[in-house]
Amino acid sequence: MSQVDEVKRALDIVQVVGETVDLDTRSRTPKANCPFHAERTPSFVLFPDSQSWRCFGACSTGGDVISFIMKRDDIDFREALQRAAKSAGIELDNRESERRAAASPLIDANEIALGYFWTQLRSAAGNDAQEYLAGRGIDMDAARRRDMGLAPSGMDTLTGHLKTSNISGKAAAGAGLVVQSADGGWRDMFKGRLTIAIRDAEGRVVGFGGRSLDGSEPKYLNTSRTELFDKSRILYGLNWAEKNIRSTRIVVVVEGYMDGIAAHEHGFENVVASMG
Repeated sequence: MSQVDEVKRALDIVQVVGETVDLDTRSRTPKANCPFHAERTPSFVLFPDSQSWRCFGACSTGGDVISFIMKRDDIDFREALQRAAKSAGIELDNRESERRAAASPLIDANEIALGYFWTQLRSAAGNDAQEYLAGRGIDMDAARRRDMGLAPSGMDTLTGHLKTSNISGKAAAGAGLVVQSADGGWRDMFKGRLTIAIRDAEGRVVGFGGRSLDGSEPKYLNTSRTELFDKSRILYGLNWAEKNIRSTRIVVVVEGYMDGIAAHEHGFENVVASMG
């Protein structure tokens, strides 16, 4: 276990967020008005099972307990990790901290992309994708829980959104969200696809899967190999299943994302999916 994992497991996201945010904890997913923008209807949601948070409103971003501390205190990853470690009573190895700090811009880019894809899915542009999901028995609440979204067809859209969100071209390319075209410009990696965020065992968004909605090939497309994403080292859904697997010592491996999502939506919490 890395030191970052150790720090995160020593902290409870509900407790950390609750120190500064007035949470409604009556449901499995505590909610609040987002602390990062003004709003009347709560759009800030905590997911205790994955120890993560997400704003489904204007921010359209989220992350884990460390990213919450970063945004709350307006500090970088290294300092947020140090503050979290101090709260947890853990002494850090600086080399681990530096390695995670280098990956942080790529994680940020993926989180911004996830928020953008979700916004597109619930817009008019997402009607066909919503129909496809309904046919698979997945409503919008489930799509939100399982980090699904839409990469629309047409002109490059995510590329522009990342720029306006202050994500550098280096980070966007490093995360595998954009690719360079023959003329030297940048274009979106995913177009006309239902997107499914891929999280590692720590709950970090490390890549995306995209299912074609217009019949284009390949039917499924994954993020290319990056510093964060290597499909040979990732089991989809492990961030949801790890706790149950550890307690039952039983794991069920299925073929793809949709099978894994369906299993978890029906209460089978020890299921993971291979990445091909």
